[in-house]
Amino acid sequence: MPLKPNFNQPLAEVFGYPINNQSREAVRARRTKLCPFFNKVPNCTKDKAKNPLGVCSVYDGQNVVSTCPVRFREDWLIATDAAEFFFAPSAKWTTLTEIRLQDETGGSAGNIDVVLVAYDDNGKIYDFGALEIQAVYISGNVRNPFEAYMRDCATQSKMNWLNEENYPNPDFLSSSRKRLAPQLIYKGGILNAWNKKTAVALDRHFFATLPALPEVSKKNAEMAWLVYDFKLQGDRYKLGLDKIVYTQFAPALDKITRPRPGKLEDFMEKLQAKLDEKLDTPPTTEDLQIKLGK
Repeated sequence: MPLKPNFNQPLAEVFGYPINNQSREAVRARRTKLCPFFNKVPNCTKDKAKNPLGVCSVYDGQNVVSTCPVRFREDWLIATDAAEFFFAPSAKWTTLTEIRLQDETGGSAGNIDVVLVAYDDNGKIYDFGALEIQAVYISGNVRNPFEAYMRDCATQSKMNWLNEENYPNPDFLSSSRKRLAPQLIYKGGILNAWNKKTAVALDRHFFATLPALPEVSKKNAEMAWLVYDFKLQGDRYKLGLDKIVYTQFAPALDKITRPRPGKLEDFMEKLQAKLDEKLDTPPTTEDLQIKLGK
């Protein structure tokens, strides 16, 4: 029988399991701070290695949104989906993680999350593609409910956190403007200049906040947006492919980075209100100095 989620608090998964999963595996993962999603070490290292913030995903209403890029490595589904975009079906390939990318001067352009390399029978690489994973930033404080839960996992799985201060919520706008777009512009720009393909893995609720991207056929695509969802199956959430959106590099980045302006009339009204307030207020010393040319 599937677990019944507790939507009165923000934590969807902690150390790989729903918070009300009391199976032996879940209890062991919490006790030893394990990461079941192929982290670089067996344990979770999110935020702090010694005291990791083991929150894999949070609730956004009743939707599950991943806040950790490692969460997308479940069963390495993202790798097989990216490989189908990058290479021919007969290709031999493998994954290399956290590969540093350099610009023309030798300076660091950042790390690529996962590089898929295709190699021949002699082990020589003849092609590669870059896979970027984008989880979602959190606004508010997610460590407080996490630590409250970890003090008594069995009892606190029923906790109500709705009225607590700084309730954590996904910050989709910051995730796209401050993280996704700058990474794609710089790292993706280098890869695109080399005529190498890029795949971006993200969840469908985050993808839904992006502007509509101009799609092309898989054959003509330079980028593949691998859009995933998390579905409750029994006592675990499972990663599943929702859709793949194929785009070219420049038109997609132009859409994401181009601001969507509000109404000019609204801004004019704001300016008018500020001016009216200024004219109705006695002049300050600064205003008098400006008028006197000081």
